[in-house]
Amino acid sequence: MPADEAEPSERPAGSAFPTGDPLDVAALLHAPVRRPRPSRWDAASGFGGKKALKAAAAIGIDTVGGLLTHLPVESGRVGTIAGVREDERVTLLVQVQRIASRPVRRRGMRPLVEALVTDGTGVLRVAFFNQPWLVERYPPGTKLLLSGTSKGPGRFSVAAHAPSSDPLPEPTPLSAGVLPDDPDGGTTVDTGEGAPADEGDGAVMARYPATDGITSIEILARVRELQDELHEAVDPLPGRLRARHRLPGRVDALHAAHLGDHEAGRRRLAFDELLLGQLEYLRRRRRHGRSRPAVPLDGPTGLTDRWVAEALPFALTDDQVKAVDTNAAGLAGDTPLQRLLMGEVGSGKTVVALHAMLRAVETGHQAALMAPTETLADQHFRTLQKLLGDVLVPVELLTGSTPQARRKVLLARLASGELPLLVGTHALIEDPVVFRSLAVAVVDEQHRFGVQQRSRLDRKAPDGRAPHVLHMTATPIPRTMALLAYGDLDVVALRQLPAGRKPISTHVCASDRERARAYERIREEVGKGRQAFVVCPLVDTSEAVDARSAVAEHERLSTGELKELRVELLHGQMRPAEKQAVMERFAAGTADVLVATTVIEVGIDVPNATVMLIENAERFGISQLHQLRGRVGRGGNASACLLFGPKSTARLRALASHTDGFALSEVDLQLRGEGELLGTRQSGIARYRTARLPDDADLLLRARDVAEELHRVDPELEDPIHVGLKDAVEARAAEADAEEAIPA
Repeated sequence: MPADEAEPSERPAGSAFPTGDPLDVAALLHAPVRRPRPSRWDAASGFGGKKALKAAAAIGIDTVGGLLTHLPVESGRVGTIAGVREDERVTLLVQVQRIASRPVRRRGMRPLVEALVTDGTGVLRVAFFNQPWLVERYPPGTKLLLSGTSKGPGRFSVAAHAPSSDPLPEPTPLSAGVLPDDPDGGTTVDTGEGAPADEGDGAVMARYPATDGITSIEILARVRELQDELHEAVDPLPGRLRARHRLPGRVDALHAAHLGDHEAGRRRLAFDELLLGQLEYLRRRRRHGRSRPAVPLDGPTGLTDRWVAEALPFALTDDQVKAVDTNAAGLAGDTPLQRLLMGEVGSGKTVVALHAMLRAVETGHQAALMAPTETLADQHFRTLQKLLGDVLVPVELLTGSTPQARRKVLLARLASGELPLLVGTHALIEDPVVFRSLAVAVVDEQHRFGVQQRSRLDRKAPDGRAPHVLHMTATPIPRTMALLAYGDLDVVALRQLPAGRKPISTHVCASDRERARAYERIREEVGKGRQAFVVCPLVDTSEAVDARSAVAEHERLSTGELKELRVELLHGQMRPAEKQAVMERFAAGTADVLVATTVIEVGIDVPNATVMLIENAERFGISQLHQLRGRVGRGGNASACLLFGPKSTARLRALASHTDGFALSEVDLQLRGEGELLGTRQSGIARYRTARLPDDADLLLRARDVAEELHRVDPELEDPIHVGLKDAVEARAAEADAEEAIPA
């Protein structure tokens, strides 16, 4: 018969999966937590009942690996029988003294199992309904964890139970006698679980995150039943590596994480997770470089030299020069460039990207820039036109709003090679878009695209080739987060701002007096010939959300505090032509104040704007506020950012204290953690079950060092001593691919 339907007697006590040869960790972690047919139920084989199985799967416990990496969040002391009070929910550690089953008079019910148990401080009578196998599973002498509610002297209603190996004082001797024959006595089974009533000298019990349908004690029971199998598991890390880095064995770590020193065990498991992730990143980078070569852009540099010397209206910063030179060296080879360019707001990332794009043009190829929104794509298009100046290189814009007639002409020019530079949205990766020779692809705000979307842009290169790809983000990222999110990319950071930029003064405002002064400041700046932004979190008023909307604020300011000024409205629900017309008027200076949503967060360059007023600023994240703040102060004039929200909000205080985006990114990491900071399934970022960032930043840096060391000596992990690592890396990669395939 199938292994998962074997009789309980055919499997060792506590077995959660079939026995056989010693298991490597990958095989163990992917073994299912099974439940045989109900008629042959062995509680050691999985979670009892469909509801419990479904609940376990909902919190990631559908395999042994999911169970073992579902770690306890705390430990608590177990109560004592003598200390429990009536109707109190409690967990007790007891020893079975007598146990027996007897039939019940109710039709359709299985025999009732009743037991006398003790913990050395007292005696309880407990009963288990519909679980006759417990007579064999819990013979006299068995130690149990019982979770439930006291029902008066000597009686206990059990909600959950599990065998235990924890030490117990010598039990109180019980007099001989028969067990009670009251069919209604003893326990009733429910799904609740209580906290220990006594925080005294009882045993320590791990407490697990649980959910409706499965309790912490049931999870603990399953973990304890795996102890024998764990001792047979093969550690994926070679012994030499563990010894050199003073790492405990994985089996010991698993035991400690659940049943001993939880934090020490968790950190070894977290190191494994982080190491596998970094090995997969390095392997992905190597395989990408070998799968399809890029076109080497090692030809003449006359066009880029002339552009830098004659067309740019400013001198490159030292950071920009370094980034340009680094990119040029990478572009000259046939290994596809895979680089993340991240920089401070206004640090000139687009200039560096355009230099790489012009390297493609001057060597007879094409380049494309893809942005996540039409507004941002349009801004990039206008910025490139302005930066090109007198260097006459054709550049066009392709979005979902491009008229069909114009699209047809544009695509024809692109396919023939007549059009060398193209800026666009997701429209660039549509099937009809064909490049004659795409050599450089720039992806802006790349975290807003899925992995598969970015790979479709890669496939726009000529057959057998891959483009050099430069990813850009305007959100500075801490090094640890960059390793987690972009570990397969080289990272170049731009920290310097162009000469002449003045720091933006930032103030948190809350009172009516501060609001009146804010509007006065806007009127003063407009009187000097400058402009201002007012940003709201909502497009229109909502009964469900107590926050200001752009539509209402535009109407209120136009007829109230700013009625003498030219106030425009911009939000994402407007038609593309309307949005473009508004931005053109604001950029041209024919509008004084732009009331908008976060549609202006990135890509908007109006050097004349000197005031940024943000309503309900507590509703925005640190990086978003920093991006919005970066829309002013771009023209050399003193500028201000006014954040309206509670002055006690940590994010707002951080913005008022720091102007450096990289410093703010570290604050953001401390406040939010890696889960929120990096977040979505579409981003292609791996999820971690045991690693916790930023707490485990030191482990991540160690893992990266070890991964690079392994990658240098055995990049494909072919050495027999690395077979366990290879299997684990491949299993992790398969899981990541499955995650990416799930729609967000």
